[in-house]
Amino acid sequence: MACLLSLRLLPVLQLLLWHSALWTVQEAAPLAPASSLPQSFLLKCLEQVRKIQADGAALQERLVSEGGWRCATHKLCHPEELMLLGHALGIPQALLSSCSSQTLQLTDCLSQLHSGLLLYQGLLQALAGISPELAPTLDMLQLDVTDFATNIWQQMEDLGVAPAVQPTHGTIPTFTSAFQRRAGGVLVASNLQSFLELAYRVLRYLAEP
Repeated sequence: MACLLSLRLLPVLQLLLWHSALWTVQEAAPLAPASSLPQSFLLKCLEQVRKIQADGAALQERLVSEGGWRCATHKLCHPEELMLLGHALGIPQALLSSCSSQTLQLTDCLSQLHSGLLLYQGLLQALAGISPELAPTLDMLQLDVTDFATNIWQQMEDLGVAPAVQPTHGTIPTFTSAFQRRAGGVLVASNLQSFLELAYRVLRYLAEP
């Protein structure tokens, strides 16, 4: 782990911190007036987000507590360390730029939300075999993410904006050691929570009368 924090990787760290700052700006940007979506769909989405957030928090807590990790040993306590490790492991992060811009593009927002969920679905699949104890929690999280993605896709079909072929989650990193898999789990759970926080904010805004 010490090599990950070496001086030769500082430019990478600076770039990742810049992306983090950009994410914060995107979150803070005001939303345009809400477009019409079925209230039942929006309320179901909000319920699904809360469920996935609870599942993700449970996975994150168990990854740290059951692994017996310590900050000084594993360097996974600070955001910049997590970002640097994520870059080293090749873990992508989904954004929702079309959902948080000043001119909200509903079709693009739904598409980005669906694509992001597919990405995290694939990343969670890559964590399979992390440990027998964590398998039920991980399986439940995967199922809930899949159900949410399906719900979004069905709404896109109802609106007539779904692509002819459903996209896939793309290239997913391969974890080659128990440490990488557990560290990857911490990162994936953390990134998923950030993604869901913005998704919840957008969906709640759209659900307002």
